[in-house]
Order: sequence, then C-alpha cells, then structure tokens
Amino acid sequence: MTKEELALEVIDRLKKEYPDAGCTLDYDQAWKLLVSVRLAAQCTDARVNVVVEDLYAKYPSVDALAEADVEDIERIVRPCGLGRSKARDISACMKILKEQYGGKVPDDFNALLKLPGVGRKSANLIMGDVFGKPAIVTDTHCIRLTNRIGLVDGIKEPKKVEMALWKIIPPEEGSDFCHRLVYHGRDVCTARTKPHCEKCCLEDICKKQGVE
Repeated sequence: MTKEELALEVIDRLKKEYPDAGCTLDYDQAWKLLVSVRLAAQCTDARVNVVVEDLYAKYPSVDALAEADVEDIERIVRPCGLGRSKARDISACMKILKEQYGGKVPDDFNALLKLPGVGRKSANLIMGDVFGKPAIVTDTHCIRLTNRIGLVDGIKEPKKVEMALWKIIPPEEGSDFCHRLVYHGRDVCTARTKPHCEKCCLEDICKKQGVE
C-alpha cells in the first residue's frame, strides 16, 4: 500500500469513526478563534474555552480588545499559562485587525502569518475552519499519529510534517482529517499512556512506529 493509498484509507475510516469531528475551541466569530488558538499554546482547549468567557464578557469586540490594557488581558488569560506573552500578542493582533483590516480576520495565509503570535498551525486552522480553504493543522496529535501510522517517516518538525502530508492528503480533506486526528489522539492513540490499539479502527493498517 502506497502512502497515498494508506492516507485515503485512514481518512475513510476516521470519517466513519468521528463523523462530526470539528474544532474543539469554542468560537462564533473569526477573531475569537484567533484569540483562542493563541491561548491554546501549551494549554488545553477545555481550559481556553472557560477562560475566554470572561475575556469576551469584558471585551466583546475587536475594537474593545484592541483598546484594552495589556495588563488586564494578562490578568484574565493567566490561567492558560504564558500570560504575559499571550496577552501582548493578543493585544497587538487586535490592534492590527482594527487598524489594517477593518476589524476582520484576513483570509490570506501569508497575511495571517504576519499577525503577532500566529504560526503555520494557527493560520492553517483559521484558513480551514473559518474560510473553508485547504488546510493541514500539524498539532501534537497530528505529528504523533501520522508518524505512528506511517503516513510520515520519523518527522517531528511541524512544517516538515505539514509539507509531507500535503503530498498525500487531498486538499479538501485536510482540515477535517486533522480534527479527527485530535479526537483519535485523545481517545485511542494517546500520548501519555500506551495506545489502545485493541480498540483502534486503524489497527490492521497502522505501522505502529514508535509504539512499544
């Protein structure tokens, strides 16, 4: 089975296993996803979803958050860790959205990468979830699972994993595929415990690389 064939089979099986998989960060506007994905660095999505409720209650718009004191943003987002740098990035990001984009999130990948605190993972998430464009989000679950399954070979650098996956994942499948990897990585192919291979829908086609 080629990597392309393996990829299509993995996509098909995960679709059946997690038909409704989507982004686990709560948001109803594009700028809120931009804020949440910055807060999610080294923090669980569940905690971010709780913390942003207080943030948006006090600062319900791009303009309001752009004008907020960085120290006040930091106080609210501190439970997510790295409070100072995250608050600084969020403040700077909202100012740019307000001043350069009329309060809107740009739908251009390279423009997103220029925003403070936005890397390839975040930009891909926004391109896929908000704008419905081809995207591959190489978070820790994606990197771990694609290596274990054998879709990539011993690659740990996020950008290199992304580039390898672009070659074998159909563009229209990338975003949802990565969301399903998150669900599968949390429930079955876990990081902190031994993977639950006995209940994995990919067990018979997985290379199980790096798994004892």
